[in-house]
Amino acid sequence: MNDCGLCERQLEHGYLCDGCTRATTQRLERMPRLWAALEAFLAPGSSGSPQYGRTRPCEAPLPAREDVLSLRAAGGIAGVLEDWRAAMQADRGWGTPAVPADIGRRVTVAARALTINMDWIASSWPLAGEMAVEVRGLEGDVLTIVDPEDPEERKRQHGTRIGLCVAAFPDGQV
Repeated sequence: MNDCGLCERQLEHGYLCDGCTRATTQRLERMPRLWAALEAFLAPGSSGSPQYGRTRPCEAPLPAREDVLSLRAAGGIAGVLEDWRAAMQADRGWGTPAVPADIGRRVTVAARALTINMDWIASSWPLAGEMAVEVRGLEGDVLTIVDPEDPEERKRQHGTRIGLCVAAFPDGQV
């Protein structure tokens, strides 16, 4: 007996329960649209960045929002999905997957390859839970940008998102 790698329910066989398999499949199917939706959020805001507050920085800011750029760049959504696709194909003995040049196409191809193999992933791949957790987190990262919840409701349900790196508070605590 195993536990589902995502919700931790008891399973008689496999690594993801039926509900988590469906949810992960749906997340993978949405990834190309979510990646495309981020484009509208690339432009930096005019209110100042959290790093500098409302004062003008001494250095010129990036010409794009860093969080959005990180997700849309080769190492963002595309990189995460391609890493999982490559690991899945290696464990199936299929060799290294071909990688398209266009990043949007890379997201589509990797997400589709994982979606097509979700039955095998859920039933036979020990890394299924880790993949499902990372895909869920990736979707959450994108949704905090393209479809943010009411901030107070989000805090009650999910805590506060503090970003991708370590931050020092005013009292010096990390």
